[in-house]
Amino acid sequence: MNPYDLHPERLATTDEHGKRVYLYPEDVQGKWRSRRKAVFVFLILIYIITPWLYIDGKQLMLFDIPNRYFIIMGQEFWAHDTPYLFFILAFFLFFIAAVTSVLGRVWCGWTCPQTVFTELLYRPIEKLVEGKAVQRRKLDESPWGWGKFSKRSLKWLLFLFVSLVISHSFLGYFLGTHYLVKVVARSPFEHWESFIFMLVVTGITLFDFGWFREQFCIIMCPYGRFQSVIMDSNSLVVAYDYNRGEPRRQKSIDKESQGDCIDCFHCVRACPTGIDIRRGTQLECIACTMCIDACDNMMDKLKKPFGLIRYTTENSLINKKSIARTFKRPLVYFFIMGLIVSIGIYSLSGRQKLKAQFLRGGNQAYQEIVLQTGTKEITNHFRIELTYQGKKELNLVFDLDGELKDRIKIVTPIKPFFMKKGRKKVANVFLKFNPKILRNGVVKIPFLIKHENEIIFNKEIILVGPLK
Repeated sequence: MNPYDLHPERLATTDEHGKRVYLYPEDVQGKWRSRRKAVFVFLILIYIITPWLYIDGKQLMLFDIPNRYFIIMGQEFWAHDTPYLFFILAFFLFFIAAVTSVLGRVWCGWTCPQTVFTELLYRPIEKLVEGKAVQRRKLDESPWGWGKFSKRSLKWLLFLFVSLVISHSFLGYFLGTHYLVKVVARSPFEHWESFIFMLVVTGITLFDFGWFREQFCIIMCPYGRFQSVIMDSNSLVVAYDYNRGEPRRQKSIDKESQGDCIDCFHCVRACPTGIDIRRGTQLECIACTMCIDACDNMMDKLKKPFGLIRYTTENSLINKKSIARTFKRPLVYFFIMGLIVSIGIYSLSGRQKLKAQFLRGGNQAYQEIVLQTGTKEITNHFRIELTYQGKKELNLVFDLDGELKDRIKIVTPIKPFFMKKGRKKVANVFLKFNPKILRNGVVKIPFLIKHENEIIFNKEIILVGPLK
């Protein structure tokens, strides 16, 4: 029995007892592999170079979680900007839905880090040290000896080096590359938190890309589970043309009625998740196109047209066209994405560097006292919650404007009020005045917040007191 001809209900990565079956996908060449390799190189370069890019002295992408400070494409954000995260997540969600509805699982096979790092870095190292798929299988099945030990040691040593590069690049997004260089140059005990974080990321990277591999896609990744909700018969998938390939070539079948598929299982041996694409679209398929190149190579030897396995849609295989359905749902997704981007840009453009929220302090709206001179004085207490998102530090001074400003006294415990960038603080401000300035128990007055005599915030507030 052919070991690749498995029961339809059984995974290629598990045996009849549920234990893992290690895969040895064959290395095939073709136009799709070349295209994917170019995309992989481009994505890895972006991953490595991005933390080292700076705009106006600021890192292009930085996620400083301990200090709750983030930079995304040069734009600064702080912890109180968390609501803006909704726009990013919502856009990403609908973007994935739109792309999947049209192009299927192109994310998994072309841009997912699990695929990119494994196929461009780890698997080539494995092939370089241990040989091709057949040689790797024989090495695994052979008893331990010096040859096997030396190859395995060298392979995992190279895996460790690549994992360290990946983890340090990852660390640059969170620590900042300038600080990362200082940390690497010093003793790990001086920055043990960063060192432990680096070890954890390196360990996870080494385990995942070096050993776990396709198990992550099959067992852990949620994307394969909900893709069936997003995809339909008009979504692009890697599919086997059963109209052309069936019935498969066998000695017992008349040659004139045979299809182009010769049941060579070359497509199965090349698949990194071990599936048989001829059984239709499956959860384990990551649309990596390895089976397309494998089949095209075989068709080339048989002098048959390419495309027995190709990018197509299920409707195309049955010669059914539905242009309206093909574009209807993606257009809805793209419209929603445009709406999210528009609202997000509008919200960012209206974001003030200094925000101030005025709240009444104390249990009473006002306090009334009698001075030694016999006159009455009203005090209004305000708690001003300040949020600052600018670049430079501020020395704030509170002031009033209007006709009544000279008749109202401002009392603050701290003067000037110091504000660092990206921080929230509460300022207690007491306004004292003679009740004669009130009209029906209230009066409006412009309240100013200044820095170096420059007005950076103004708001009209209402002072209250007795009706008489």
